[in-house]
Amino acid sequence: MILLWLIIIPFLGGLLAWRSSSVNSVLPRWISLAALALDFILIIALWVQPGFVLSPPGGLMQAGGGMWIAEGNWKWVPQLGISLHLALDGLSLLLLMLTVFLGFTAVASSWTEIQERVGFFHLNLMWVLTGIIGVFLSLDLFIFYFFWELMLIPMYFLIALWGHEGRFYASVKFFIFTQVSGLLMLIAILGLYFIHGRDTGVYTFDYLQLLGASLPPAAEFWLMLGFFIAFAVKLPVVPVHTWLPDAHTEAPTAGSVVLAGLLLKTGAYGLLRFVIPLFPRAAFEFTPVAFVLAVIGIIYGAVLAFAQTDLKRLVAYTSVSHMGFVLLGIFAWNEIALQGAVMQIICHGVATGALFILAGSLQERMHTREMSRMGGLWAAVPRMGGLALFFALAALGLPGMGNFIGEFLVMLGTFRVSAAAAVIAAAGVITATVYALWMIQRVFHGPVGFKGEIPDFKGRETFTLAVMVIIIIWLGLYPRAVFTTAKPALDNLQKAVTVTETAGKQIHDGR
Repeated sequence: MILLWLIIIPFLGGLLAWRSSSVNSVLPRWISLAALALDFILIIALWVQPGFVLSPPGGLMQAGGGMWIAEGNWKWVPQLGISLHLALDGLSLLLLMLTVFLGFTAVASSWTEIQERVGFFHLNLMWVLTGIIGVFLSLDLFIFYFFWELMLIPMYFLIALWGHEGRFYASVKFFIFTQVSGLLMLIAILGLYFIHGRDTGVYTFDYLQLLGASLPPAAEFWLMLGFFIAFAVKLPVVPVHTWLPDAHTEAPTAGSVVLAGLLLKTGAYGLLRFVIPLFPRAAFEFTPVAFVLAVIGIIYGAVLAFAQTDLKRLVAYTSVSHMGFVLLGIFAWNEIALQGAVMQIICHGVATGALFILAGSLQERMHTREMSRMGGLWAAVPRMGGLALFFALAALGLPGMGNFIGEFLVMLGTFRVSAAAAVIAAAGVITATVYALWMIQRVFHGPVGFKGEIPDFKGRETFTLAVMVIIIIWLGLYPRAVFTTAKPALDNLQKAVTVTETAGKQIHDGR
């Protein structure tokens, strides 16, 4: 039941926060923090249970040698093969920790920014997090799709109701992109359901039963493509990325933190959990296309980031570039690249979330996102400037920080498969140095572009970002905790890869 409670608590916390706003406008914030704290305690309880031990000599050990740390399966509509099947492994555990942590930062960053309909805001925020947690836990494809869509509606409201001047256009664009791609995934889910049922006589949406389904090559490719498009939109992958800069720019700070830190990661998780294990042969043959899309995204996102004058839009395009590394690592099909992709997922969530908090804080103080109206702010806000410089260096992949570990391992693993893709990705790292330092120069140095008083970070904001600094440094100096926790899930993925590579060689050899 602990997995079920991980979903129920933020759902009920959102409802309670909404109702409590009639009593006090501050109460919804504390209720949201309390709900997230309860989830955090449950996740830690799972992490430290006797059957799941991190030990330096032996790495990760799980009771019985199984892949799942915890699992629960409750029949819901057995006539249709639908069950509430939830499970947690090392990969989803890391992403749940990231979800709860960034949930804390989202609430903290909106403490003074959101002053209207505070209760309804926290209802939507907590329900977005509920959907994300459900996505990371679901092993029934019908339930997975339910939570995938659950993320959409509250995020639409967060942008449309509490966003900035172009919020309606951005929210509708976000809705259309994600809804259409989600429908393609639903068609693919139903296709897999009926093909598997026709061949085996068992109609089910259960992920574990659908693994290894015998699919005709053409059908496997088209089903894989339906899943891939849905996850590519969320990642996002060029050219289906255009919703992201608009949504990030117009969303409130908490919305940008959740978008960059979590919603994008659901796309990466979907590729790791569903696309490759369910459709290994089609994914293997799709690798060259994925490599091309990845390196285009890395370079395109970096170049477009450099071309921006809007601070939030600049940070948004950096996400397009950094998520290209994740796509590259996933389709490189080896352990080193997969470890780098997981590290990049986590570190990007923290570092880019911090940059959006900084951008939102500047907008709240200066009522502008235009870097041409900033400049010379370091003297006025040295604490903010120092933190912005740190996270800019993290974004460009400075050694000693977690982002460097992720990108380096992705390029190292990719080099074993495609030297050309690795070299182009390395050019993206160089471009990242240009836009990151240029951003700091435009905002905090040079001639003063803003006339007026700007308060520096206070205790709440400084503490929030200081914790994020500690996490980035810790992951950069001790990445083993992430690698060992995710290892069983990645090993399971590698088994599918090995089988598929053998089958692929047989196909190419004409056998």
